[in-house]
Formats: sequence, C-alpha cells, structure tokens
Amino acid sequence: GAAGYGVASAPAPGDLTVGGALAVGAHGTAVPAVGESLTPGHGHGSLSNLVTELTAVVWDETAGRYALRTFGRAEPDCAALLTHLGRSLVTEAVVRVGSDQNLRCQSFLDIPATELFAAPGAPAGTRTLAGYVDRTGRVEAIWFAFTDRPWLKVWSVAPQRPLAARAVDEPYNYPFSDSLPEPVARLAGDLVSGAWASAPLFGRVQYLLAKVALTGDITDVLLSGSAVRDVLTGDVLTHLLAGGLRSDLWGASRNLLQYVRPTTLRETANGYAVLTRRADLQWVVSRFTDFYRTLLAQYAARGEYPVNGQVEIRVTGLEDPSVCGVPGARPPLLSALRPRPDRPDVDTAVWIDVLSLPSTPALHRFYRDLEQFLLSLDGDRATVRVEWSKGWAYSDTAAWSDSDVLTRAVPASHRAGGGPGWDEAVTTLDRLDPHHVLSSPFLDALLR
Repeated sequence: GAAGYGVASAPAPGDLTVGGALAVGAHGTAVPAVGESLTPGHGHGSLSNLVTELTAVVWDETAGRYALRTFGRAEPDCAALLTHLGRSLVTEAVVRVGSDQNLRCQSFLDIPATELFAAPGAPAGTRTLAGYVDRTGRVEAIWFAFTDRPWLKVWSVAPQRPLAARAVDEPYNYPFSDSLPEPVARLAGDLVSGAWASAPLFGRVQYLLAKVALTGDITDVLLSGSAVRDVLTGDVLTHLLAGGLRSDLWGASRNLLQYVRPTTLRETANGYAVLTRRADLQWVVSRFTDFYRTLLAQYAARGEYPVNGQVEIRVTGLEDPSVCGVPGARPPLLSALRPRPDRPDVDTAVWIDVLSLPSTPALHRFYRDLEQFLLSLDGDRATVRVEWSKGWAYSDTAAWSDSDVLTRAVPASHRAGGGPGWDEAVTTLDRLDPHHVLSSPFLDALLR
C-alpha cells in the first residue's frame, strides 16, 4: 500500500472486507519460486495465517454474558478463530505484513491447454504450469469454456520496471473484464434468457476479448466466423485497442494482485484445494483438466452446456505459522491450507474453481460430477478440501446440500493425518459461543 507494505498474495476482488477474508481463510496465488527465499512478513498460505492477535465476541462464564476478548496468536483458542466460518464475531485483527514488492504480471494466451496442463513427463521445452510455478512462483490459469488456449498470468518479483513492461499506479488493470462491451454483455444476457447452447460461442468471445485487449492481436477475430464477428465488431475492437496493451504490467503489488471489481460479470463457482507434494502439482492439474475436458464434451453431446464461464487454477503454499513472527503460533485449525502432521512432504495446494452463470441448467449436476471425481483422487497423492468461500457439497440441484459430503467427507479431509484440527476447532468454537448466537442451522449441521 501507500505506506510501503504489502503481502505476497491476496484475493483478486478488491471489495472484500478484512473480516470476511479472515473468516474464510482467503488466499491468492503464490509459492516460493525455485531458489527464492522468504521475505520477512510475507507468507504463501492464507491471509488468516498472517494474524498476530485478534479480538472477538465470546462468552464470559464468570460474568454470565458475551464480552470482547483479545487472543494472542500463541493462545490455543486463537487457532480456532483464525478461520471461523462465521461461527464467531471477530471485531479487530492485527495482521503482519512485509515490505512491499513491486511485481511484473505477464499474460500469455498462446499456450495450448494440452501443453500447459500436460501430464508429468512431457518433453523438455514443454510450457507446463508447474514449469512456470518453478520459475516465478506466482501463476493463475484462466481457461474459458470450449476454448483450447488458456489465459495464463505469471507474476514475478521485479524491483525495477522491465523495459517492455507498462507501469501502472492503480489496481483493476483489465477493464475489458470489469465492464463487458455492450455486444458481449448482450450475448451474456442471451445466455441467461435461455440460449444456453451459446456457451461455446461465449467462451470463444471471452478468450478473443482478452487476447485483443491484452496483446492487440486481432488476427483470430478476423479469421473467425460471422457469429464471433457479430459480437466483436469493429467498434468493439477499436475500443479495446484504444485502452493500450496490458499483457506486460509492472507496479506495486496491490496494483497487480487486485483485478476484480464489483462490476465484473457475476458468476457462481465451485472451489477446492488439492493438497499435494510440489512434485505432484502437474499431476493434479493434468488429472483434473483431462476429466473436466471429457466431462464437458459428454454433456455437450447430450445437448447440455452447464459451463459458460472459465476454469481458474491457482497454486499456494500451506500454512506456516512461523511467518506471523509470534513464537508458539499454530496454523488456523479450519484453514483448507492447514498442513497434515503426518505428511511434511505435502507442501502445496492447487486451487480449482469452475465458474458459470448461476442459473445455467445442469450446472449443479456437473459440479457434483467434478466434486465426486476430486474426492476420489489418489489419497496418497492428494488431500482434497473444500474452499469455504465457494460452492461444494453438491446435489444434482443445489450446493451445500449433499449430506454425505457435509457430514463425512469435509470433516474427514480436515482430520486426515491426525493432529489438532477439525474436532478441536469445533469444541473451541462451541465453548466460546455455547448459546450458538453466532451460528445458523447450516453451520450447526456442518460443525458438529
């Protein structure tokens, strides 16, 4: 920020509250690049893990009422409050940050999905997601439905502006996604109105919209059929090009890490963290993308188009409580990034989200198929936990409604490996709010 401090990674939306971000263990995308050493005050887990102390409304047994109490990070109860899912009310938090790092963000739109998400063991020179992670540590893949080349964003630490990069002094540097051009918005409106089979066209348009705005290359638009050119008209292309190219940006970390406004197209998303060894990162990505691609084709063959948004893949480290600088600190008990005590070799989380317009037919059934696939991944190579801020526990018709996932799979994923975790958190939160003032029927069913 303006004071010269920042974090290694942060969620992309800029309108989140600190309290909301901490309650769900919000995260960005960052792991150490090969050879990179940790900068003091920066961590590669969730924002919750940077908390040094917090104040919450809790039950005071002596006074017989609720009262404010401050918890230091080394206090055992604090570990349950760091990611409390709305089961408590945190009124104040002290978060450790580090000296800000200028970042460079490069966008690539020319790498085939089959190459970026290739299975492990691909030939030398293959541009894989794991390879980019090794080089810079900070990546995000955005793969629009029914397209063959993702939008890959790669951040790297760059104290000085690289010659080719465009300096930016404020966040939200992708205006084409913040506010869709009118013909593109109209196509989205057609989808919502029931033209769901337009999903492949919409995916193609979103990819080309990004490509033109980022790189200035309109060749693919000119070579496209009339359906694409009817949306990406000459006026739209002129408007996009007038904004200047944005495939290579440089500036303070916040200006590069926050790029989603409240005006960005509102979509729903499922969300999972796949905990694995760094060496198995590419295996996770390839397994998921192969299944997703096949499943999408199976649905389309039946005339169903459940996904009209994009797959988003990010990579973070797990919680390392030492980064907060408080001796005796423990990781957030309910964080999806809490390490497994029995698997010190598991050090990486692959975050997987699939976005689509909320009312899309067959979407929940599609999400359920994806969820069941992820939950069945090789348990020796992958521990799959839900992303609290997204959708999960899908039935064929709704999120957060599959009782088996809610009451068995989710707790089991947090109990895996033993050590303090799910059960200690539930017990602590119950003791701090024994009357369940800060709860709901859903949370009571989940946290039991």
